[in-house]
Amino acid sequence: MYKTLKHPFVRLSGVKMGAIAVTSVLVLSGCSTFNVDNARLSTPEIRDTLLQDKAALQKDIEPLAGPLTLDGAIARAIKYNADRRYRALEEAVAMGTFEAGKFDMLPKLMASAGYRDRDKDLITRSVDSVTGQPSLANPYISSSREATTTEIGISWSLLDFGQSYYAARQNADRVMIAGERRRKALHNLILDVRTAYWRVVAAQKLLPLLRTTIADSEKALQDARKAEDDRIRSPLEPLRYQRQLLENLRLLETIEQELSTARIELANLTALPLNTDYTVVEPASDINTAWLNQPLDKMEEVALLRNPDLREGIYNSRIAQQETRRAMLKLFPGLSFNYGAKHSDDSYLINQSWNEAGIQLSFNLLGLLAAPAQMRLADAGVALADQKRMAMQMAVLSQLHIARLQYANTARQYERSDAIAQVDNRITQHVSNQADAQKQSALDRISQQSAAALSQLRRYQALSNAQAAASRLQATLGMEPTIDAASDMPLASLTDAVSKSLQTWNKGQLPEIESAP
Repeated sequence: MYKTLKHPFVRLSGVKMGAIAVTSVLVLSGCSTFNVDNARLSTPEIRDTLLQDKAALQKDIEPLAGPLTLDGAIARAIKYNADRRYRALEEAVAMGTFEAGKFDMLPKLMASAGYRDRDKDLITRSVDSVTGQPSLANPYISSSREATTTEIGISWSLLDFGQSYYAARQNADRVMIAGERRRKALHNLILDVRTAYWRVVAAQKLLPLLRTTIADSEKALQDARKAEDDRIRSPLEPLRYQRQLLENLRLLETIEQELSTARIELANLTALPLNTDYTVVEPASDINTAWLNQPLDKMEEVALLRNPDLREGIYNSRIAQQETRRAMLKLFPGLSFNYGAKHSDDSYLINQSWNEAGIQLSFNLLGLLAAPAQMRLADAGVALADQKRMAMQMAVLSQLHIARLQYANTARQYERSDAIAQVDNRITQHVSNQADAQKQSALDRISQQSAAALSQLRRYQALSNAQAAASRLQATLGMEPTIDAASDMPLASLTDAVSKSLQTWNKGQLPEIESAP
């Protein structure tokens, strides 16, 4: 008998011993070989990831067929822009967190199974409770060496339910916050697209004229240098002529560089290949000033009720209030209920299957010491969220007044720039006619062409600024295109929806405010 029990694991079979040995060797070898270098990305891994990301970004993107309109550019950005997709997924994750968190309020249904094995029997002695002397009976065995146990039971804690309930309400508010951030991202996206689109319109209209004027200026500069070398005139006159030409060239090249990046910016926003050679359609360039006729108090009311930043602040205040209630729950005792059905194949048990129920009341007495600090922290969080919301309210009103003022200023600047551009075009035509009749010098003609190009650029810049100011006013008022399931909507239908939304905006009408119940 003693030889049998000499080693504590002698009863284990050879297969079990082999499994344990192999597992131990694998664990030890894994610990010894793993180091920081194993975590470093390899070039093939980086390349594969980038290729997969590129394929995912370009998946299901409808190619551009024909010229790009403003409505189509905004629709493509809403449907395909990467940042827009990120905000939509962020909202989906928040919704998933809320849906998963609701199950935390349910009781826990647990199922478990276990196996035990011991090398010696569980042998116990007994002592006489009266005399305190060891019992004369032989020691007895009360448990099998091997046993398998199974259990299925339900457990429910009142304290955990309260914590999960308030956590679910907080997650619901976080879903709303994700929606408000998506709205804000949509406002910024429309602003960026409209600004970039009008820059592309300016580039498409002005770049041919700029390049022609630059070529003429280069030719005139060569003629001026030749005249200086031939000493036909006074040396100062050709030098002044050259300096004026160089100054015009510097200005024209600066304009060309500024406009040349607009196509790439718009292509990036609308998920077009960056090297795509596309054309845009110039919309009607009239600036609608109907919004300036709206009562300022009504605009303030709409901005306060619909602005995404302010609504996010209100949701954050509610989350802080729920956190205060969660902190108060920690001051209450925990009450839990348990019920389970158990089974064991221990041969020494008379009843191998039984049901077990219990109730437990627990209370952390030392938690009372931290309760005042937790309550102060929770109250401070509520006060901080409230103060941030009030500051945001003032910021929204300031943004509204500034956006309205900028819209009025940019509208006037566009009207002035448009008038100057028209005058410069007429002057250019007269100077060109006189230059053809040799009544004006080439420098006068080139200088006037440069001035006309600059006037056209300033006109388009003023138009772009006016469109951007309109988008800022629209964003401050919280008025975005009302489009449901934009990711699933066909691009043509989405373009029509965007067009109708812009037409509604151009009418200068505020949305109806829901009356209190």
